[in-house]
Amino acid sequence: MPVETPPRWRKRTARFVEIAELAGVSTATVDRVLNERGSVSAKTRERVVAAARELSLPRLLPDTQHGLIHIDVLLPDSDAPFFRRLRDAVQRAMQMLDRRVVVHRTLMSSADEARLPQMLAESGYRRAALIVTTHDTPQVRAALAAAIARGEPVVTMVTDVGGVERLHYAGIDNLRAGRTAGYFIGRLAHRPGRVLLLPARLDYRAHVDRIDGCRALLAERFAHLNGEIDADQTFDQDDRSFHAVSAALKRGGLVGIYNTGYGSAGIAAALRKFDAAGNVIWVGHEMLDQHRAYIDAGVMDIVIDQDPDGQVISALQHVLHACGVVDEVPHAAPVEFRVFCSANVRETGYLGG
Repeated sequence: MPVETPPRWRKRTARFVEIAELAGVSTATVDRVLNERGSVSAKTRERVVAAARELSLPRLLPDTQHGLIHIDVLLPDSDAPFFRRLRDAVQRAMQMLDRRVVVHRTLMSSADEARLPQMLAESGYRRAALIVTTHDTPQVRAALAAAIARGEPVVTMVTDVGGVERLHYAGIDNLRAGRTAGYFIGRLAHRPGRVLLLPARLDYRAHVDRIDGCRALLAERFAHLNGEIDADQTFDQDDRSFHAVSAALKRGGLVGIYNTGYGSAGIAAALRKFDAAGNVIWVGHEMLDQHRAYIDAGVMDIVIDQDPDGQVISALQHVLHACGVVDEVPHAAPVEFRVFCSANVRETGYLGG
């Protein structure tokens, strides 16, 4: 006599019983969650889906998150080429996100930072996470600490903010970037002398770390080179950079320049005016068409680029994991920076500036 094959629904019911026992709920609740019928609390839904995943249920499991996930991204209101590249990187990344993830971009001036606590507290939606690129000031630290206290994961991007329990720093290791600049200057400089360290913005932690890293590496590895920090910040301005480099060239003995930001047109103009182009090693930051032209002309030697797309992706991976959208734990290591010279600049265009 042939053995009767049990109906397919019985197998499903048996599996639902196992899931229900593991999740501590009824089989009816399992049915509502897995078939997305009826109202079930978020915590119960998470338990059921986790149990189904643990038992390797052979079917597509529903999302445990319902509703929109609001992420705020605060960026500097700056026309500097890197920040234009950063804004473009955010735009590209947004196109790859799940539709329920809503990214709100806000451009912030220096004046906005004073009212940052009010800005963060008055959002018209429930913020799931915050990504911020800003100065390291007492007002900023207080605002971010308040957001963290409200349970909002905070990721700092590009430049870190000290003294806050942020979730992650999505950026390059700026201390190592500065050390890399010092290494190349030391290897390429063929005579003893002075190295001019040009800080762009000392209110950004990134620039402080770059200067410290370069000066430390020169002191450790190249005793014949004397790193001198310019007394004035350039604020990424060409005229300030021109005057700083001109003054250093007039004093004599200049063998290298490390510029932590922009103002490159001023540096190039000063080197050419004093017939020092190609004789003074110049290391700068961020790859763009202007810097490629200087490299091609033999005026600039090395560009350290911090890969804005990589930083945006790192920041989003960490906040989406914190929100339960991404299962795999992202890497905690800093974003890798890139080094360009005459041997590897590309022929197609970079962002101009």
